[in-house]
Amino acid sequence: MAITDVPAYAHLSDTDLEEFGAALDAIRCDIEFSRGADDRAYIKRAIAFHRAFELAARLVIGRSKGKFGWAAGTAALAAAKCIENMELGHNISHGQWDWMNDPEIHSTTWEWDMAGLTSQWQNSHNYKHHVFANVVGVDDDLGFGILRVTRDEEWRPGALIQPFRALLLALLFEWGVALHCLYSVQERETTSARKAMHTSALRRKIARQVAKDYVLFPALSRRRWWRTLAANVVANGLRNVWAYAVIVCGHFTDGAEKFNPSVLVAETKPEWYLRQMLGTANFRAGPMMRFMSGSLCYQIEHHMFPDLPSNRYPEIAERVRALCRTYDLPYTTGPLHRQFLLTVRTICKLALPDRFLTATSDNAPETASEHRFGNTPMRSHVPGVKRRGLATAILDLDGRRSA
Repeated sequence: MAITDVPAYAHLSDTDLEEFGAALDAIRCDIEFSRGADDRAYIKRAIAFHRAFELAARLVIGRSKGKFGWAAGTAALAAAKCIENMELGHNISHGQWDWMNDPEIHSTTWEWDMAGLTSQWQNSHNYKHHVFANVVGVDDDLGFGILRVTRDEEWRPGALIQPFRALLLALLFEWGVALHCLYSVQERETTSARKAMHTSALRRKIARQVAKDYVLFPALSRRRWWRTLAANVVANGLRNVWAYAVIVCGHFTDGAEKFNPSVLVAETKPEWYLRQMLGTANFRAGPMMRFMSGSLCYQIEHHMFPDLPSNRYPEIAERVRALCRTYDLPYTTGPLHRQFLLTVRTICKLALPDRFLTATSDNAPETASEHRFGNTPMRSHVPGVKRRGLATAILDLDGRRSA
């Protein structure tokens, strides 16, 4: 079942845990202190590149005559939308660039190019998901409300069609996110009037988005309106599938552990850090894929430091991995295709009742538990000596589970 004692699962003593948390606090302080002109130049270049890239893509779509030109322009437009959605919209809305005090590049003013409202997303994602990541019954991002991704969630007959639901969610991801965030923000309201206010705000955003993508831009193309309309439909679909793939690989693949709500009782900052690390997974990416994914190939680092600039995650990751080696903690990563296929396996497998599954609820690859090695004593860290606990035996640095 889901982890109920995070330090016990990681086999960290109280001293280890405090030192681990202090080391991560030091990483945060170092990055915050060193933010400056280079970081400011990075985000401004990223915004300028996105705008120029999108403009070029739309010009190709509008002026090219053959199928190849349309396909090339559509692919470029999809890539531009991915960049806007992940490297810009997602990260700016996390407050990663608020320190600049730039009114344009700020979490309170940026509105991203998708159906959902940034403000509603911030409540659901920045707070409920990031603070309570992978806590079953608390993190409402877990399974996005329609997928069973851990055996801690009771099986219901509707789960039988969840592979189809997962495919539909991928294709319509921006719409699923918009509705998910609306329901999440409505949960905290106590009056029908307040709930209706949020619904009206979302409807207005959807109306603007639909008018821009499916009315305004096609109309500007005049007699070739159908090419622009088709390009926008396809580009939005490709953006949706890419965003879905990146996100599920960071949270539903093997090694991204789940937690019982009991872990939140008197949770300390070092325990929070540890839960974020254990509950997320990375995938390997070069500079281009990192940019296209909004640096969410570093999901572990993002969950521990969601408001630090995304361009600093590579250097943060080096220090986090070194810390994992020091304390013999699992650092879940692997190729993108492998992480995604493991996620697909989990979604398809958990569509079935538990009685048809072979692994037990304590050693299933998609949901670990401290009970599988609960009788193993904790080992204190000795400076200069690498700890050899069971955490690394269960999940090595490449994300492969051992026997």
